[in-house]
This record gives sequence, structure tokens and C-alpha cells, in this order.
Amino acid sequence: MSGKRANGEGSIYERKDGRWASSISVGRGKRQHFLGHTRAEVSAKLTSALAEQEKGTLVTGPRQTVRQFFTQWLNAVRPSLRPRTFVRYEQFVRLHVVPDLGARTLTKLAPQHLQQLYTSRLDAGLSPTTVNHLHALIHKALSNAVRWGALNRNVADLVDPPRPSHFEIATLNGEQARAFLDTAAGSRLEALFVLAVTTGMRQGELLGLRWRDVDLDARTLQIRGSMQATPDGLRIMEPKTPGSRRQVALSKQPVEALRRHRAAQAAERLRIGAAWENNELVFATESGRPMTATGLRRCFEPLLKRAGLPRMRFHDLRHTSATLLLGRGVHPKVVSEMLGHTRISTTLDLYSHVSMTMQQQAAEAFDAILERS
Repeated sequence: MSGKRANGEGSIYERKDGRWASSISVGRGKRQHFLGHTRAEVSAKLTSALAEQEKGTLVTGPRQTVRQFFTQWLNAVRPSLRPRTFVRYEQFVRLHVVPDLGARTLTKLAPQHLQQLYTSRLDAGLSPTTVNHLHALIHKALSNAVRWGALNRNVADLVDPPRPSHFEIATLNGEQARAFLDTAAGSRLEALFVLAVTTGMRQGELLGLRWRDVDLDARTLQIRGSMQATPDGLRIMEPKTPGSRRQVALSKQPVEALRRHRAAQAAERLRIGAAWENNELVFATESGRPMTATGLRRCFEPLLKRAGLPRMRFHDLRHTSATLLLGRGVHPKVVSEMLGHTRISTTLDLYSHVSMTMQQQAAEAFDAILERS
């Protein structure tokens, strides 16, 4: 319920989306806005801004620099972002926006300044995809600047960002997938690798999986969270999208691997005793603590080498799972739900390289239908 304004708070109100908002006048009919998840959070931002305004250090309007605006913008959008997304935004601003554009006056930022920035980053070795992501961040920030009255137009609309580079998905074929899992057999994280290949779960979903979400008798598991690196350390966060929260059916091999893994983990826990950190994680370090992506990679890459397979990212096991299923004629809708994609079009676009196999299967189906006996 929206509360009344308290003394000294300024204008604070609750929005329809449940977030709290406030604003202050910065002159010439313009206002600066603040958002937060709680009234206290917005009140703190407002109090700080009023104090800066009183001292004359709140920079707005024609004197505001790109550095000052992007610093304020990051603080404003932080509550609405996933921690991992905020870290990426902050890195883009610190490493790319501020060094090249930070000293410029925001209202004098021109399309050619952005074009020069993108060209310099391409020349420095950044991929077109990364520069395209940089452009998306700048466009989003400047759109907020227009909405907040700090700019009359979004100059990023007038810039042509580089096209994202075409990314070839690396996958294992059936024989290679069997070789990989044969090599992983008996290793401490065998069950994790089996799940990765047979379910297509994301890395964060695997590392954030808890035993209470696994039902081996029913041969299912629930994906309710994802382990993510945040400024405060590793945390289990909400799934990436609403579709990411899902139930996954398990085949025989991962069920058996998980039973062995649970027994081995229980033995580890007894051996360590009081030093064990009980986080209920299916896949944890030998002391029960959350595993890092780096720690997982150190286990994954040697297995590839021992199996005689080419180097690939751990995420490519997810691509392998989807490709193998689509190649065997499993309906794309089923694969999409298994992967946690919000739309089936995402699955079809991402794995279009399998479409020829699917078309060949369709052609063979017509041969069977129309063949005369």
C-alpha cells in the first residue's frame, strides 16, 4: 500500500509494479527520478540527492558529463538488475564508456563519438558481438536519459553498431558424447557431466541444484534456481527466465549416476565431519561449499583431453544435448521445454544447423507414406 510522504522525504510513492519511486526538481521544469524495491531504499537515494543538491554537487542539465550520468544511471538501475547483469554493465561503463566518453558533456554527445568508440574497440580486438552488447547498454542508458529529461534525443539511434559475429555452435556427436561420459565414469563429478549431456541444464542450474529438488524414485528433478557469481560471492538466484523454472525428466543413466554420487558425497561428509558446510547442494566442493565456474572448468577440460575430444566450453554440452535430441526426431517443443527456453522459436533459431537432418527425416516419412505396397 502506498504510504503518505514523511517529513523531509520529498515525493515518494509506490508504483503499480510494486517498486517505489521518488523524484526531485532539478530546474527548468525537469525532474530527476529514483527507483527502488523498498521505501527505505528510495528514501536513502532521495536524501542523498537532496544533500548533494543543497551543496551544489548534484550535477544535472547542461553541465552533466557522460561519466556523471552513467554513474547515476548505474545506481538507479541496479535494484532492477540481476547481480551478474549489473557486474557486466559496470564493467562496460568502467572499461569502455568512461575512458573514451566520460569527460564529454552529456548534451553534446554526438553519433560520431559513439561510432568512433565502436571502431576503436573493434580495432583493439573486441568481437563484433561484444561491441554490439556495448551499444545495447549505451542505447538503454541514453533512452533513460531522454525519459528523465536529461536529453532531447537518443543519439545511439543514429549509429550503426557492428553486426554480431556468426557463432558456430560446437557440439559432440553421439559417439563423442559416449566417449566423453565413458572417460568421466568414476570421476567425482561424473553425475554432473551425465546430467549436462542428458538434460541440457545450464552450468548455473547444475551448480545450484539442491537435493530437495531431486526425486530419484520418480526420475525427475525441479530447477528452481541458478548459482551465480555476485559482488557478495556465490549465490543461488532466481532462474534466468520464467521458463527456466521447470521440471526435467531423467533417463536411467543420470538416475544411477546420481545415486552413486549421493553415496559418495555422504562418505565425504562423514570423513570431514564438523568442517562440512551443509548447503544441500548436489554438486559442491569436498567441504560442501558452492563450486565455482573455474573449479568446474578445471575438472571438465582434462576429461575432454583424455577422451581425445576437441576443446569446447562447458556450455557446449547443453548444445550437444539439444542437437542430439533434435537429430533423433524429438519434437522441438519438447526440447524447448527441457532446455527452459521461453519460446520454441529460440530453440529453432539456435539449432537451425539440425534443420537439414529434420528435413531429411520428413522426406523419408513421405517416402514411407506414399510408397506403394
